[in-house]
Amino acid sequence: MSIFGVASTALADAQVERGRYLVEVIGACGNCHTPMGPEGPDTSRHLAGGMVIDMDVFRAVPANITPDPETGIGAWSDVEIARAIREGVRPDGSLIGPPMPYPLYHGIADDDLMAIVAYLRTVPPVVNETEPSVYNIPLPPAWTDPIASVPAPDPSDQVAYGAYLAGPVGHCVECHTPMGEHGHPDFEHRLGAGGFEFPGPWGVSVAANITPTGLGDWSDAEIARAIREGVSRDDRPLMPPMAFAYYKGISEPDMAAIIAYLRSLPPME
Repeated sequence: MSIFGVASTALADAQVERGRYLVEVIGACGNCHTPMGPEGPDTSRHLAGGMVIDMDVFRAVPANITPDPETGIGAWSDVEIARAIREGVRPDGSLIGPPMPYPLYHGIADDDLMAIVAYLRTVPPVVNETEPSVYNIPLPPAWTDPIASVPAPDPSDQVAYGAYLAGPVGHCVECHTPMGEHGHPDFEHRLGAGGFEFPGPWGVSVAANITPTGLGDWSDAEIARAIREGVSRDDRPLMPPMAFAYYKGISEPDMAAIIAYLRSLPPME
């Protein structure tokens, strides 16, 4: 193999590894897209969809995002997969509904978006036909105008990069921001204030206030432990749907950036 071939292979490998990190760690896509078995997530059907999210406003069933050509995304082009992720539109033009956090996914950078697509191509295909989602709220004609390009944030700007990881990629603020009057998170007035309720087999968990008001005098190590291990500073176990099994792989620089961003949020009661 020529030096150019070696370089090309190395670049491709790096792209897939970046995609793996975004899908399996920061983005925790399997937290919704992996079906649940009696003992928890069914790892034999990883990312094959079908876990029902049943709430008053919708009965959402996440899609099969493995490369199976019949029941998954194997027959979709890279552009079609990218558009589905960032704009919420299927290849047939139909709209994908919540809880996919499209207001945040609009901001996924081009390179990261294509890394996610590259990684999803490597996932073992699983045959799993998922049922349609049902919505009791009106969906808009589109979530956004077509998105031409999104630049990558500068990792050296710790707060801005943390905002990118906790926003467009990890969508932490999606669950930790209370809903506004139209059933969408009130990012403008209540960003990170918590209070959103999540019913499940565990009972009802309530998203915490992750602004400086809620974090109070928590140390960086205590915040990191809560995110990675699901343990509060008083050793109380935290509840799903926080994706602790995924977040345990967050790198030290990325965790530092996320914490720096959380500390920069306007305090909210």
